[in-house]
Amino acid sequence: MAGLNLCSVLVTGAKQGIGLELVKQLLGNSNPPEWVFATCRDAAGERMQELQKLEAKHPNLVIIALDVTDPASIKAAAARVETHLKGSGLNLLINNAGIVKLNTLESETPEDMALVYASNVTGPLLVSQAFLPLLKQAAQGSPQTGLSCSKAAIVNISSQGGSIQNVCGWHTVQIISYRCSKAALNMLTKCQALRYGGDGILSVAVHPGWVQTDMGNSISTQQAPLAVEASVRGMLHVLSTLCEKHNGAFVNWEGEVLPW
Repeated sequence: MAGLNLCSVLVTGAKQGIGLELVKQLLGNSNPPEWVFATCRDAAGERMQELQKLEAKHPNLVIIALDVTDPASIKAAAARVETHLKGSGLNLLINNAGIVKLNTLESETPEDMALVYASNVTGPLLVSQAFLPLLKQAAQGSPQTGLSCSKAAIVNISSQGGSIQNVCGWHTVQIISYRCSKAALNMLTKCQALRYGGDGILSVAVHPGWVQTDMGNSISTQQAPLAVEASVRGMLHVLSTLCEKHNGAFVNWEGEVLPW
């Protein structure tokens, strides 16, 4: 992660799993960000102990309530982040929050489809819109040329399960709404790259692997093969290497470009 030089980063869905591990490893870096904003739907809810312990230990960590399905919550979170940054802008936005419903093609429902899209597609869209002014500030204030995650970037945590070419793991688990939402998130990423690249903001979709989290282990009777620590370590290394040629790309935690 030596090439990742951040003043500020925001991670959604940071209470557990990949989001929590991203926060841990960012804070544990030899050159940690000046600000790490860890957001979760209920900042005072259960299962907050690990994040709260980190906050007590690291004065540069700020826990913020942010429900990606609630526009008012998103707006309030953006305003709070802005007060901490004092005009310096936000370098890196990681849209990690997401959900899965274990439905087959026959059992999928309109309600679950709408719920998953609200979290996995509309949420990243609205969060990116709300934090766009801060990302632009960071890009404009950076001495760096080109695009990079250290300058200004939107990273959408996607899934190879949303690859239309691969349709990864179909015979193991169908998860229809989840697959469709991640395919849509990939398109959102491409659209963000086309629109925001000229503002100095890099946009990329990242597949973290099949990770040993509550979500990862829930989709199959088999345990997910990849430890969350290894997934996040790999992703942060990949983020440190991204540049203009990766704008709008779909890559995995090892840096391999994945098919749409």
